[in-house]
Amino acid sequence: MQSLNRYIIFSLFALSICNAGEKGSYAGGFLRMGASARAMAMGSGFTAEIDAGFAAYHNPASLVFSNKRQLGFSHHFLPLERRFMAANFSAPLPPSASVGIAWVSAGTDKIDGRTGSGEHTQYLSTSEDAFMISFAQQILPWFSAGLNIKIIKHQLPMNTMDLAGKGMGMDFGVFIHTEKGANLAFMVQDLNSRYHWKTDKIFERGKEYVEQFPTLYRVGTTLNYGKVYLAADGGMVMNGKDLLGYTLRIGGEYPYLDHYFIRAGLGNGRMSVGVGVDWSLLKENDAKLDYAFVFENPAGAAHIFTYAFTF
Repeated sequence: MQSLNRYIIFSLFALSICNAGEKGSYAGGFLRMGASARAMAMGSGFTAEIDAGFAAYHNPASLVFSNKRQLGFSHHFLPLERRFMAANFSAPLPPSASVGIAWVSAGTDKIDGRTGSGEHTQYLSTSEDAFMISFAQQILPWFSAGLNIKIIKHQLPMNTMDLAGKGMGMDFGVFIHTEKGANLAFMVQDLNSRYHWKTDKIFERGKEYVEQFPTLYRVGTTLNYGKVYLAADGGMVMNGKDLLGYTLRIGGEYPYLDHYFIRAGLGNGRMSVGVGVDWSLLKENDAKLDYAFVFENPAGAAHIFTYAFTF
């Protein structure tokens, strides 16, 4: 298992150098940005990683291997007046399952509203939100499957009224877990996810139409390479039967003095670095604070902070 994972890791690293990045310009791009600072600092290739506080975001099947209740909060400070926030709670469901709920929100503020003649009206905002319910079932001691059900909403600003697209979607994943950290996983993200728009109340000739999310198919792995912990995934982005491109993401984490971590990664067309610390609040190593610095050329740089608590 270790040798297979090592081969996958280094193959993905070689390919990620020339990767064109994630297809973020299509519907639902905020769900493909990444959530936690730890994941973002390591390139977001966490399909096979059990990310404290945000396990279901990367792969719902990983929930059963956390074994404890987890609470996570993440805030992204983004350029160009953009915002991104996420919150997650998960808990084991004895004897062999886990459940979780999450909220992901993104948007842009201070949009200059204008009339048809160009006169300023007001500053507007746009937002996208997803509410997720997660369930995972452990089928074998080392194998699990999981599902995310998502309720999604996209609010567009208008000068006199708002226009909103609403819909649902799902993610499905499977997870193979080993005690040595050499995990292997597969996930389908945004399976049949879509916005339903109704414009008849806004425009005289308005109509109803559907905006489909791209579907992502990913395989991922993790392994320990000396003191460095590596996580990577790769896959393809499909829009119906059309292939939009490939995703390749990889990152590493180096522990320092047991409680401090240094990270770097490459994925989604971005380079990133970060640091983290864990400490004992109520129990041993139950609290984690992480930071990521993500290079977002030409927009600028993003700063991500995440707090996760296990209890």
